[in-house]
Amino acid sequence: MQAWDQALYGERGFYRQPAGPAGHFSTATQGVPQIGALLARALLELMDQRDLDTFVDVGCGRGELLEQVHRLSPQMRCIGVDIVPRPPLADPIGWYQSPGGERLPDNLDGLTHALVFANEWLDVVPCPIAELDEDGELREVLVNTSTGGERLGDPVSGTDRQWCVRFWPTDRQEPGDRVEIGQTRDRAWDDLLTRLTSGLAVAVDYGHTIDSRPAPGTLTGFRQGRQVLPVPDGSCDLTAHVAMDSLTHDELTDQRTALRQLGVTGQTPPHDLARSDPAAYLQALSTASAGTALTARGGLGDFRWALTQAR
Repeated sequence: MQAWDQALYGERGFYRQPAGPAGHFSTATQGVPQIGALLARALLELMDQRDLDTFVDVGCGRGELLEQVHRLSPQMRCIGVDIVPRPPLADPIGWYQSPGGERLPDNLDGLTHALVFANEWLDVVPCPIAELDEDGELREVLVNTSTGGERLGDPVSGTDRQWCVRFWPTDRQEPGDRVEIGQTRDRAWDDLLTRLTSGLAVAVDYGHTIDSRPAPGTLTGFRQGRQVLPVPDGSCDLTAHVAMDSLTHDELTDQRTALRQLGVTGQTPPHDLARSDPAAYLQALSTASAGTALTARGGLGDFRWALTQAR
């Protein structure tokens, strides 16, 4: 876990590099502007439903989604949180520089009437990786930071073992199967919730629940748009799916369902519009394409949403 943390957030870590995440992969908030704009509109609809006036984007990259929200609703208070210093953004957009990983900035606190949106943040919060050995003992996986070579270390114990018993039981697993111990993600999420006095927090990520844990694990790397071996040398992103049901939550759903409830459908506009108003037709077609991408099966639509109301 320490190697993973240093590879992403250390002095020369992946997320400190000038290209930023968008230089290596696309998410719903980075890459295709139409997708980010449609997501921003959906989140503003959610905020309107909940009477919220502050948008906080945790793990926001270089602020791409913040810019979309600000453009659509200039009166909305917008705050970004990420490991890098504030990039060039519209002047009203606030910024908190984070230490990275599960650590949040101390001055991110007392948020009121806020939507706190953590999109693909928890999957890059490092967590211990464990593997069942030939005797059925769950042992932590240790890694060579230069080559990515692995070996098994000590048996998992203490609170990590308790987490596994509760959220990722191994009684039906075989030697070589893996567990990604989500306790660090749970702590990070709970810490974020303490910063929210009133409003709603939403964690969005590729994830799974106890009835669908992936036996081989999901740890992988990404570099320049390609999936690569997860070598913790700072040259690639390192990510593993999130045990969403272990997070504190009031509701779990998938992105497809959540966004459709907010008006995102992907429905193609009527062809008659192409004759009567070609410009409007092209705009509606672009919006439909973005909606399809955000809700697609086998893609972004499979993201899980964990929603938690401030208490």
